[in-house]
Amino acid sequence: MIGRLAGRIDYRAADHVLIDVRGVGYLVYCTERTLQALPGAGEHAALYTDLLVRDDLLQLFGFATLIEKEWHRLLMSVQGVGAKASLAILGALGPEGVGRAIALGDWNSIRAAKGVGPKTAQRVVNELKDRAPEVMAMGAGPATAPAGPAGDDDVIEPAPTRAPAPPAGPGAQAEALSALANLGYAPGEAAGAVAQAAGDAPEAETPALIRAALKLLAPKS
Repeated sequence: MIGRLAGRIDYRAADHVLIDVRGVGYLVYCTERTLQALPGAGEHAALYTDLLVRDDLLQLFGFATLIEKEWHRLLMSVQGVGAKASLAILGALGPEGVGRAIALGDWNSIRAAKGVGPKTAQRVVNELKDRAPEVMAMGAGPATAPAGPAGDDDVIEPAPTRAPAPPAGPGAQAEALSALANLGYAPGEAAGAVAQAAGDAPEAETPALIRAALKLLAPKS
């Protein structure tokens, strides 16, 4: 399976890009958010990818980060959520927003994605709530684009069985989750508190996020 592509963008469309990797063009479908973050035609880029294989179809989907790719794979595991709906959810909320909505049980945010009905949104939250802490703790390191012209450095890598954490350090939410786990909080309640704290203060660094989450977890008198 193709797990990562790095090469030159030949052209961009409304929902996909064509990436030239050593003379072979790969059509990669992406969310609107991911497309907006990519450079223009003629520039070099790298994407983590997931390959959808059906009897009559082969499609590549591209993601800027491993956490975005992991959410796509998990969303696709929910009954009624296909690739189009998964990309719509990720495009509407972003990977951090998806994690926050699921951790908080906020299915109305999931429903806001185009083409996602209330029953499907509720299934997403119910079926993935136990996985939210694990994915949120992965961090969100971006794929790294090659620095120079297309050549031997442009790669196609097989996807791992499980997407590993990126080489860059985890984000504030991941570090806060780890800290709360070390303090003995259950993954589900820690994820919910961190998600709520991050929603209240999106720019908060790790110490502030931990303090805010601990206040939310404190027993109410």
